Amino acid sequence: MASPKTIALDAMGGDHGPQVVIPGAALSLERHPALSFIFFGDESRINAVLDQHAALKAKSRVVHTSNVVSMHDKPSQALRRGKGSSMWLTLEAVKSGEAHAAVSAGNTGALMAMAKVILRPLAGIERPALAALWPTVRSECIVLDVGANIGATARKLSELALMGAAMARAIFHIEKPTVGLLNVGVEDIKGVEEVRQAHAWLKGVADLPFDYKGFVEGDQIGHGAADVVVVEGFAGNIALKTAEGTARQIGVYLKGAMTSSLLTKFGALLARGGFRVLKAKMDPRRVNGGTFLGLKGIAVKSHGGTDAFGFASAVDLAYEMADSGLIGRLTADLDTFHHKIEQVASKPEATSAERAG
Repeated sequence: MASPKTIALDAMGGDHGPQVVIPGAALSLERHPALSFIFFGDESRINAVLDQHAALKAKSRVVHTSNVVSMHDKPSQALRRGKGSSMWLTLEAVKSGEAHAAVSAGNTGALMAMAKVILRPLAGIERPALAALWPTVRSECIVLDVGANIGATARKLSELALMGAAMARAIFHIEKPTVGLLNVGVEDIKGVEEVRQAHAWLKGVADLPFDYKGFVEGDQIGHGAADVVVVEGFAGNIALKTAEGTARQIGVYLKGAMTSSLLTKFGALLARGGFRVLKAKMDPRRVNGGTFLGLKGIAVKSHGGTDAFGFASAVDLAYEMADSGLIGRLTADLDTFHHKIEQVASKPEATSAERAG
């Protein structure tokens, strides 16, 4: 039976604020009746929408603040001026234990900076990573990092593998997820030095809490080659945006082809059930929500332009991660994992991939 969980919501974040955040929370509550919420933001604007959702209002409380982080604020500006903002208070609710997870559709850089300051990284983690759900022909996978950090050392890539596997256990309910390292080819000699070194280390560590599959290429992500795909943030963000753009492009092509003549329009009418299934599978709102992994609390970033359906997906993700006990297990895994990586890294054979390059 699901345990009660409280989610802190930045009601002012994103392009639409309470008009999306509150209906999204209402949808998530229908799916997870054990939820309760704390909304942070302009009380009058929040209550104007919350009054339309009686069931949600009964499970919520509102904390007023007139301070809001702009979508255009730089992270440094947000840290200087954002204390007491709806985003700041949302994260503080998790730190204080009032809430089990935080969700915001606000400024990504600001949320990242504040989350690092307020929630603090886990021991041994320098910077958190942003993990995203990715649709595949099998089901879904997790890709990280998709933009929180530019560049990554071999050690960081190895940590991403562990953090992604912890998230996969939490939301996919797989005890030993498969993990792949994104590269330009599957041969050991390919890729930049950091990727090859991480590959060598992960192959050399015994008794990992995941099944390391080695290198995967970009076209294998959508085929479901692994439950978790690890990549540094610059390439990961480009891959994510390219996939989103390609999905929209295919949709435009398909619509054009199906309306090009009377015959194709008739065919489209006959196939409308199949098209509905296809549209649902390609709907990015189903997998909306990126998680900052590596912190001492759960913080989920929703896409700023999503609608209520998409925001509900981000809230669902926050609930699932909070309900899984992810932070506690990841903390224990990291301690053991760092020790094993240091042992492997100290061996001369650990640099064989580097010499091969």
